[in-house]
Amino acid sequence: MARFPKFLYQKVENAPVDPGCYLFKDEHEKIIYIGKAKQLRNRVKTYFSAEDRFQDAKTQSLLKHVRDIEFIITHSEVEALILENTLIKEHRPRYNIFLKDDKTFPYVRITDEPFPRVFLTRKLVNDGSKYFGPYTDARTIRETIRIIKKVFTVRNCHYRLDSATVAARKVKLCLQYHIHNCEGPCQQLISAAEYNRMIAQVITFLKGHSAEVVDYLEQKMETAAKQLRFEIAARYRDNIRLLRRYFYRQAVEIRDFKDRDVISLIVEEDTAAAIVLRLRQGKLLSRDTFFLERVAKTELADVMSTFLQRYYDRSQLIPAEISVNVYPHNQKILEEWLADLCGRSVKISRPVREEKLRLVQLAEKNARAQLAELLLKKSKATDYIPKSLKRLQHDLNLAQLPRRIEAFDISNLQGKQAVASLVTFQNASPLKSEYRRYRIKTVKGIDDVAMMREVVQRRYSRVLKEAKPLPDLVVIDGGRGQLSGAKKELDRLELTQIPVIGLTKRLEEVFLLDQPEPLVLARDSTSLILLQRIRDEAHRFAITYHRNLRHKTEFGSILDQIHGLGAAKKKNLMEYFTSVKKIRSASVEQLRQVNGIGRKLAQSIWDFMHHG
Repeated sequence: MARFPKFLYQKVENAPVDPGCYLFKDEHEKIIYIGKAKQLRNRVKTYFSAEDRFQDAKTQSLLKHVRDIEFIITHSEVEALILENTLIKEHRPRYNIFLKDDKTFPYVRITDEPFPRVFLTRKLVNDGSKYFGPYTDARTIRETIRIIKKVFTVRNCHYRLDSATVAARKVKLCLQYHIHNCEGPCQQLISAAEYNRMIAQVITFLKGHSAEVVDYLEQKMETAAKQLRFEIAARYRDNIRLLRRYFYRQAVEIRDFKDRDVISLIVEEDTAAAIVLRLRQGKLLSRDTFFLERVAKTELADVMSTFLQRYYDRSQLIPAEISVNVYPHNQKILEEWLADLCGRSVKISRPVREEKLRLVQLAEKNARAQLAELLLKKSKATDYIPKSLKRLQHDLNLAQLPRRIEAFDISNLQGKQAVASLVTFQNASPLKSEYRRYRIKTVKGIDDVAMMREVVQRRYSRVLKEAKPLPDLVVIDGGRGQLSGAKKELDRLELTQIPVIGLTKRLEEVFLLDQPEPLVLARDSTSLILLQRIRDEAHRFAITYHRNLRHKTEFGSILDQIHGLGAAKKKNLMEYFTSVKKIRSASVEQLRQVNGIGRKLAQSIWDFMHHG
């Protein structure tokens, strides 16, 4: 355990019990770490009372350099969080987590002046201006600025247009007014109230509320038309079409229209990647990528908490709901802080519903890809080991690193049309060229254990025959029954060296063959998150195959009832229309477009679909 001066121990013992921030300083009085706490004394004591073996490497290194502590008391935990953010940005301590390149992120700035300007900036000035961002996707920010300049006639000059300047008409009209890109506020050709109404619509656009902006432009178009200003009305019409196309391209498949951010965080080695998907009224406004440094040996919940603080500290785009893949520490305090920033309640949640969960998984997939690319660039090598694999090896007590993982899932409807899927992950990433689908051939009725035995036997018999690579770990979707069945088939094929585990959906329990009780991993552990990704991918692949088969069977059974429709013509019809619904809505002439179907048969198909 590190040795400290006597006065330092006394300082810790006499530390305040209030909420606030603590500042660790080195021998040169330089701040090297800043933290916050609900009770300062209790929090700081944990650093000095624990033995080295109970502390991570980062904390041990920090304490070796601590020579003094300063305490700043606040009224509440939320105030402590705000103060911590401010102090970290000011002092940039060596041992705090930082957003990589956080000083260069672009924002859309709306200036605080009588006739505001709107432009892109990387410099944040505390002068009352509104900032929207940060953005990391260059294409998104360029498109956003292009739409604003095209749709809204916001001035882009640099003159200070206060009331005196405008009243004296010191600034002359420029080319932008004559080409209809500016309303001429410098010459009082638009009132401050009307101009600010336009700026309010720019803010609405940046927040992703498309319907309000379209309503505003439609009102302007109708007014211009009534005044017989048809050229101006036509421009508004074109801008409405432009906006509708812009928002239509961003639509995502989600049933509710709440404003939400979807944030997924992935950590490897000393770096984390965070992907932020901004969804507003069911539309994806942007996808931004951020990297955090100095995260080694830091819990995922702490990294997520730090990211949320850094990301939302200066943003005007705080939604009502934030979906995350990992719950942050101090969740309630963060929600209270965010509510103070935006003036309404904000909820941080980890989704379980399929459509929201799918978005979190999409963000997670993107984060993993971005982080892998960054680490490859940093190491200039292609053989790095993901942290999640190291953790999985440790948690499952595996003899070797599970670089290649194969997972199985069964899908059936009351034993009918049973299928199985196999997915392969290499270095914690999907290897889709090695995915396989199976129709269950030998098992009748509902018997998941027997189905699992069949597909495992078929898979690894072929692997041995074709001398393909064997997996380092096999994951079975199911409990002890499916696990035992799979193990028996592996033993029969003399593949006893391959470790195999079972993973249940309901309780997220991991079943091991040599342990009577299931292993329960922490819900935020990287190893469980990896296993869940693999299991969910196997389930998705299996259920998609099962639905397709069921759809084709139902499709075919209906077409079999139509007199004169042979196998070849039925196949042509299925390929052309793809669904019974489309066939039913087709006219006789449209049915005749299918190869091999004449007028008489097309009429028979139409009659059957409409009259049975």
